Amino acid sequence: MSRVLIRGGRVLDPSTNRDETADLLIEDGLVAAIGASLSSADAEVVDASGRWVAPGFVDVHVHLRAPGQEYKEDLASGGRAAVAGGYTALCCMANTEPVNDDPSVTQFILDRAEKESPARIFPIAAATRGLKGEVMTEMAALKDAGAVAFSDDGATIMDAAVMRHVLEYSTLVSAPVVVHAEDCGLRAGGVMNEGVMSTRLGLPGNPVESEEIHVARDIRLARLTGARLHIGHVSAGGSVELIRRAKEEGLAVTAEVTPHHLSLTDEATQNFDTNTKMAPPLRTQKDVDILRRALVEGVIDCIATDHAPHADYEKAVEFSAAPFGVIGLETAFAIASDLYRTGEITPLQLMERMSTAPARIFELVGGGFEVGQQADVVILDPDQKWSYDAADGFSKSRNSPWSGLELTGRIEATFVQGRLVYQAEKGVVTQ
Repeated sequence: MSRVLIRGGRVLDPSTNRDETADLLIEDGLVAAIGASLSSADAEVVDASGRWVAPGFVDVHVHLRAPGQEYKEDLASGGRAAVAGGYTALCCMANTEPVNDDPSVTQFILDRAEKESPARIFPIAAATRGLKGEVMTEMAALKDAGAVAFSDDGATIMDAAVMRHVLEYSTLVSAPVVVHAEDCGLRAGGVMNEGVMSTRLGLPGNPVESEEIHVARDIRLARLTGARLHIGHVSAGGSVELIRRAKEEGLAVTAEVTPHHLSLTDEATQNFDTNTKMAPPLRTQKDVDILRRALVEGVIDCIATDHAPHADYEKAVEFSAAPFGVIGLETAFAIASDLYRTGEITPLQLMERMSTAPARIFELVGGGFEVGQQADVVILDPDQKWSYDAADGFSKSRNSPWSGLELTGRIEATFVQGRLVYQAEKGVVTQ
């Protein structure tokens, strides 16, 4: 029997509202006990004094580029970046080559992930064939193959009738639909937020209304169909009020926000840094403030990275020509933990937004320390300063707006199914 005793940490388990200094005992990959002064006989002891011990993070919105674009990322490198960031489970989007709109692609991802990734990976299948927004995929077959949700993320389902059918059918397979809420007509060629900064830089803008209009439409369709609607990467303050009303009405609507939309504004683009170009774009300080409050209040349910790797040469072009997206798995906790240091959120709330809530929404194993549950654990030091260089990270790509900066909040260790897979001093220690 393998035994690991994580000794003397601040155990934060949002699933049971536990916040106390305690020991956590793992036996054969499962949580065996939590309490004071647990026996360490025959156990490998990990000293966690002065640190947080929490359920492993769950990211419900990543792009791992496999199959088809492995020069940007693959399941092995994405998995390594994940555990270095405290993530033990990832949900990967369908905009691969070929698109994950067929059970064979879903199964390919699962088979490769089991062999290559230290983190658990769950595929999100396409909602429409080829992400074209025209013909619905065979959701039942994709769900049977292992898909946990459906999304055309990276594209928008513009046809409301198609979106209605997607939502209706999703209720039959009991899976959430994740939406990329942008009106393509309003967005047009916009490459950043439409406002003072886009005018100053002479770049085409993407107005907040492009998101808000689609959030409103999809909430109405969720009301009509009774479907589970998950709104991806919320960026606009106006979207928050729509989500708030939907929740008050009792609709099955959930939402996520990214670390970059919680911390950066469109002013970050003033040097034309293509690592500040993402979709939806960075908005204003007013939007950031609203998003932070919404996350704290629970109107926005969880944090998701929208990890979107691109090769250096793809980003090393003029701003308008560069692809959208940034990487974020290894830096998410450091950026999000600013909410804790400013006093806006409690440690237990922050862990809930990064672990328990996303696991609950997507019905994934994890997000808690119930005895007998799979032991996915992260040990954190929220006040530890460290220097981040994307070139030294575990992702194949380097497109991070935080590369070269000193960050606060470090992952000390990550365990998946009770196995140590990452340690700050050693890096990724198992495959």
